[in-house]
Parts: sequence; C-alpha cells; structure tokens
Amino acid sequence: MPHQMPARKTASTCIAEHVQGSHVFSIFGYSKHRGAGMGEFVRSGAFSVGGNEWAIRFYPDGLRENSKDHITVYLELLSKDAKVHASCDLRLVDQSTGLSSSVDITAPRVFNQRDSSRYAPQHDTFKNRSEFEASSYLRNDNLAIECVVTVMSEARVSETRSSPKVDVPPSDITEHLGKLLEAKETADVIFSVGEETFAAHKIVLAMRSPVFKAEFYGPMRQRGAQAVTIGDMQPNVFKALLHFLYTDDLDGNDRGEMIRHLLVAADQYAMERLKLVCQSFLCENLEVQNVATTLALADQHHCGILKDACIEFISSLNTMDDLVATQGYVDLKRTGASILLDAFVEMRERSYKRLRSAAP
Repeated sequence: MPHQMPARKTASTCIAEHVQGSHVFSIFGYSKHRGAGMGEFVRSGAFSVGGNEWAIRFYPDGLRENSKDHITVYLELLSKDAKVHASCDLRLVDQSTGLSSSVDITAPRVFNQRDSSRYAPQHDTFKNRSEFEASSYLRNDNLAIECVVTVMSEARVSETRSSPKVDVPPSDITEHLGKLLEAKETADVIFSVGEETFAAHKIVLAMRSPVFKAEFYGPMRQRGAQAVTIGDMQPNVFKALLHFLYTDDLDGNDRGEMIRHLLVAADQYAMERLKLVCQSFLCENLEVQNVATTLALADQHHCGILKDACIEFISSLNTMDDLVATQGYVDLKRTGASILLDAFVEMRERSYKRLRSAAP
C-alpha cells in the first residue's frame, strides 16, 4: 500500500498591539469639594495615551440620584471626533502604602468622543461614600485616583509560513523484523520440524500468537527450554508461518495448497489475521474441483466466512453432477456427511428466502 503523506500545513500569527499609559489624579481637601451638589465634578489635567487626549472626572457628591451615596469617577475621551478602541482600569491609591487597587475595569471597547460612549465606566456608582471615607484611600483629607488606559492599535499579522516538507519513507519495520528472523545469532528458541530446524525469538512469537505466548511465558512454560519439536506440520509450512509472524507477508506462499496448510496453522496458533488472509484467498479461488474440500476445511477450523462462501458457490451451480464427481465431494460424503447435510439445508433455506423476496 503506498505511503500517504500528511496534508501540507501553513501558519500565520496575529499579535494584538497596544499602547498603555497611566495617570494619577491627586485631590487635596476632599471635604472642601463636598457639598457642591450632585452632578458637579472636578476634572484632571489632560493626559495623552496612544495619541489621544484623556481626562479623569471626579464627582464627590455623585452624578445622579442613583449615585447620591457614592463618589463617581469617569475616564473621558477628550480628542475631538475621535474613535478609539481601548480599555481602562480605574483604581484608588492607598494613602498609607502608596499602592493602588482596581475598583472598576472596563473591557476593550470603542470610545466615541461624539456620544456617551466617550465615558467609562457606563455606570455612576464608583465607590460607596461611607466605605470610601472610612478607608485608607482617604487620609488627611486627600485621595488619589489612578487610571490605566490601554489603547489597541491595528493588529500585526505575520507573513504566512510553510511547515518544512519532509519526505518520510514507508514504514520499514517489517523489513527489520525479517532481518531479525534471519539473524540466527540473536535467536533464543530452536524449532525442530521434520528434518529441518528453525531459529526464532520467543518475544516476537509471543507478541503475534497467544498460543506461543502461553507456551513461552505462561505458568506452564518449561523454564530454560531452548528446543521445541513441531510434529504435525511440514517444514515449508512452518517456514512460511514464521515469515508471516515476523513480516505480516506471505512472501509468495500464496498457492492454494500452501494457503490451506497455513489456515490450519493459523487456527492452531490462534493467529486471527493470518486466518482471515487465508479465508480471503480461498474465497476468491473457489472452483468446482476444490469447493467440497474447502467446505470441510472451513467447518473443521471454524471459518464462518469461508463456509458461507462455499455454500453460496454450491448454490450457484447449474448442476451438481460435476461437484459430485470430485474426490473432495466423495471424501466429504464419507467422512463429513453432517457437513454436507447442513450445507444442503442452508442452501434450501437461502433458495426459499430468495423465492419469497422475488414474489410480488
């Protein structure tokens, strides 16, 4: 299967540029400013942040009826006809420590000098008067208001950049595992099959087959055993089995008879993937001459997919004469009559279902 490269990626960044400045408005003789009346204010000197003029408004008696028990503080945009994207943090300075604490923060928004949006915050109740007058923000009849203004400028966007293109070759792990199989000096188990011996690695076999895992690492394993005799398999089949264990490849062992032997071996060692590979091959190569033999094999080794394919193939035959004449059918009739009976019952049920579905 060809190696598919991941989609090419590009990237860019956006950085929010801003300018920040602060102004401290000190008010001496707080009590002397009281009593001027609701809506009366003291304005700070103008200060510049981000190329625009700003000022702080202080209302000692509040602005409106809803703020008569509060002091009111506003930031005001002064620059004529200006529209500014900004935020502000209105703070009170502790007269004992000189440190300031936030009282009201306005999130970034547009200040328009032409309407009421030139003020921030958008409410009148800055600080409860009785709390304020009892706090360390007022000392010796003096207070200080600090305003931190952050003006947002046009965002800076970087040029689009491409991620480096690296050509990654296809996976070669099976190639390395195949070489490991050939490297007999690193093997830790020897299999004796007929007149031949095969060196292998327990950990690889255990990784691929639960039967080998139980044999080499299970509670009934023979500790220290280095030789294993395989008495029920031909050497060339075991060699093909080992090759598949290491490489997941049949390596040209895709002849019909070999595939049948590998199916038996796959069932014996609980190698489900190899079992499916073998079923797929046999399903695609069903013929009148081999279907009976294949049906017996599928039933014996619990290959449901292959068994269904054999029954479907037999059902599609125009005549049973050629099938009955095969040696496989003769053998199956002699040794597996029940299999044939089940197959014919299944064929009859399928034929009945097809007739029912075709009926008007």
